[in-house]
Amino acid sequence: MSKYIFITGGVVSSLGKGITASSIGKLLEAKGLKVTLIKCDPYINVDPGTMNPYQHGEVYVTDDGAETDLDLGHYERFTHAKLTKDNNITTGKIYYSVISKERRGDYLGKTVQIIPHITNEIKNSIKKVAFAQRVDVVIVEIGGTVGDIEGLPFLEAIRQLRLEMGKDYAINIHVTLVPFIKSAGEIKTKPTQHSVGTLRNIGIIPDAIICRTEKILTKEAKDKIGLFCNVDREAVIPAIDVKSIYEVPLNLQKEGLDRLILRLLNIKREDKDLVDWQNRVLKRIKHPLKEVQIAVVGKYITLQDAYKSIYEALVHGAIDNNARLVIKKVDSEDIEKNGVSKYLKDIQGVLIPGGFGLRGIEGKVRACEFARRNQVPFLGICLGMQTAAIEFARNVCGLKGANSTEFNKNTKHPVIGLLEEQKEVKLKGATMRLGAYECRLRKDSKAYQAYKKEKISERHRHRYEFNNDYRREFEKKGIEFSGINPQTGLVEILELKNHPWFLACQFHPEFKSKPDSAHPLFASFIKASLACPKK
Repeated sequence: MSKYIFITGGVVSSLGKGITASSIGKLLEAKGLKVTLIKCDPYINVDPGTMNPYQHGEVYVTDDGAETDLDLGHYERFTHAKLTKDNNITTGKIYYSVISKERRGDYLGKTVQIIPHITNEIKNSIKKVAFAQRVDVVIVEIGGTVGDIEGLPFLEAIRQLRLEMGKDYAINIHVTLVPFIKSAGEIKTKPTQHSVGTLRNIGIIPDAIICRTEKILTKEAKDKIGLFCNVDREAVIPAIDVKSIYEVPLNLQKEGLDRLILRLLNIKREDKDLVDWQNRVLKRIKHPLKEVQIAVVGKYITLQDAYKSIYEALVHGAIDNNARLVIKKVDSEDIEKNGVSKYLKDIQGVLIPGGFGLRGIEGKVRACEFARRNQVPFLGICLGMQTAAIEFARNVCGLKGANSTEFNKNTKHPVIGLLEEQKEVKLKGATMRLGAYECRLRKDSKAYQAYKKEKISERHRHRYEFNNDYRREFEKKGIEFSGINPQTGLVEILELKNHPWFLACQFHPEFKSKPDSAHPLFASFIKASLACPKK
């Protein structure tokens, strides 16, 4: 039977519960255990697919086409877990399922209530993942902060699960903030005490407390937290701020968290270190041999989480090339207002990520033109590929006014158009072209040089595609369509000939990149950018 680690958070949000869960997964894998991770989100949306990035941040896509919380990206980057739609549980999914059962008469005339029907649905959803994926340990992160009214059904569900599982089969780890008050010159443990008190009132007693702090946690502070929160002193684990999230597993290991978890769950494993992680990841992050500056041109630049996987994949590409990454975040609307050279003249590579809507599109088109004309390495992703095609159509093929029908339905030259199967779609949720699709590469292409294989599979999230009616005209002018979906003939990758490195793809390669195994396109892009002289 699988064992469970439930991770809750208190005091404030954005404490890094996702990084904590991922790091614990990494530590347990180092012990030879098979793990999976689940994110429970209390919002009523069925999934984050229809949310604005300013509301939710990045939407992370799994192989099976689920639009999920960005924490699942951390889970896959840190561990070998293969996540599916079932690894992200939302209030919306739970209530949708319960109401559907009620309409079918599954409850045999009973009054449907939060307890037991909603909580049972949550428990069954969690256990379903453990049963289907056959793992040793299931790590379950409860989103939000203890005390939030919308999170109460999830907390009640894990309280019941711990009771049902019994000793040695389920533990709770509580992540809190221990703030440093500058005027007093000391850290304060009272918020943690209140947070644990709220958790205990719900009926959950934490087995360990991870204390997020910007200052070293003193022995006195640890003793105080242990005493007033009723946990062993060794179970008070400091988690001090770090420059790179990839330091967190090693820091938690140094504090003995992995040994504590194994003891609490009664799992016998030998102590093992993370030498490969230390040498292949952290050593290169801390002591790089080179430096590369990449501009990311987008419309959600002010929000760090909107392009979370993009930024991490760039870091991975830099690690692979033993380089320090400097990201220059450029708002595409600023390019429209002030011109492109002001923002891109000193960079070595340009990346345009995915997105939706008209705002900032012309700025992205100008960034594509800048990279093409000035021989600057370029990587376009999803909408980034589409803007590259629009720019090439206008400025090289001479197709005046070329555009996507997403932005101009009446354009004379619709080089980007709505997917055929999308034309009858009315609903917005989970209706895009989602998940993993096959792509075949041309052997003489830069894409093939990066992947070193002819057949690949990548994850998608889009409604629009390159219009194949324009393929021949593009090829005449120097575009190579190096990646094609063999079933549909859809363009997956286009490259520019006579350019050091200009590649754009319709899929999202960032979702399959890891710090110790950089995605081939990001590794190749960073390598080409390092070879580009600073202008």
